[in-house]
Parts: sequence; C-alpha cells; structure tokens
Amino acid sequence: MSTNVHQHAVDLETALDFVNTLELERGESFDHLRTTQEALDWFQVHGLIREVPGGASGEATLRRIHRTRAALRELADATYEGRPPRAPAIAEVNRALRARDVVQLVLSEDGLRVGHRHVGDPLDRALAELADPIVREITSGHPERLRACASPTCRWIFYDDSRTGRRRWCDMASYGNRAKAARHRARVRETAD
Repeated sequence: MSTNVHQHAVDLETALDFVNTLELERGESFDHLRTTQEALDWFQVHGLIREVPGGASGEATLRRIHRTRAALRELADATYEGRPPRAPAIAEVNRALRARDVVQLVLSEDGLRVGHRHVGDPLDRALAELADPIVREITSGHPERLRACASPTCRWIFYDDSRTGRRRWCDMASYGNRAKAARHRARVRETAD
C-alpha cells in the first residue's frame, strides 16, 4: 500500500466540462463519450486516470460513466431550476463520492502533514473527483451561479463568474449578441408599425 502526497484538485470548470460532454448542438443531442474508449481517452486527457484500469473496456464501464454524468447534470439542473434533485441522482452521486482517496497523516522532513492514499478503482476515483467540485459548489459555494445556457438549442451548464451574476448564456458572443440583436429588431419593427 503506497502513500502518495500529491494533490488531485479537479476544478469546477473541468467537472462542468464532463457534464457537458453530452450536449446539444443546434438542438440535437450529441454525446462526446459515445464509446468506452472515447470516455477513457477524455479521462486521460484531463489527467484523471494515468492508465486504463483493467477490465474498464466494457459497456458496463461506459454505463457507469454515463450514469454519473447524468446524475451530476440532474444536480446542476435542479440547482439552476430551484427544485430538489431526483433521488436516483443523489444516490448515484453518493455512490461516486464513496470512492474518494483516504486522507491520512504523513511523516515528512518538516513534521506531520496531511496526505492521502489511493484506494479502489481508478475510474471510480476519477468520477468522485469530478463529482466533488460540483457537490461543493451546490452545498457550500455559490449555487445560484450555476446556470444552464438560455439558448434552447444549447443548454450548456456553466458557472456565472460575471460581476453582476446575471449572465444567461454560456457564450455571450454567440447567444447573447444574437438575443440582443433579435430584441432590437423586434423593437424596431414595433416602432415602425
């Protein structure tokens, strides 16, 4: 049993990127993690797993990843919509969170410090690391700043870090400017009538 003292801080942006791997493109659902290999590649590119865990190539692995992603999306949607999340989503996120690393004291040259050791399946740990920042934001951060893009053909989940906290679109340059232009055209038509 080896003791590792490095950190695994998955930021909220990466966690939301995971949720957004199932997205709408022009109103059509598109899954960036269609196969187990695509999903494992995504985890490797984002530094969540170093090597593919043994036995992780099957459909059960992909279903586990999709279930956790859907549950995190449900938590984000429920938060944004101001409603309680569905019980199965909570149960799935709790299942994922159980795979956290074990925190322990580690003796170092400077004395004692907090470290951790890896336990369990690397993919389960990665799912726990992705769930953690979303759960923390919802429970002790600024849950009112978790948003879904106002564009009905997008619905991308994002964190509103604007000064006013009133951002409505994931990309102001695309959706926000189009919405403003459409409102302007409507006002011009109304005054012309």
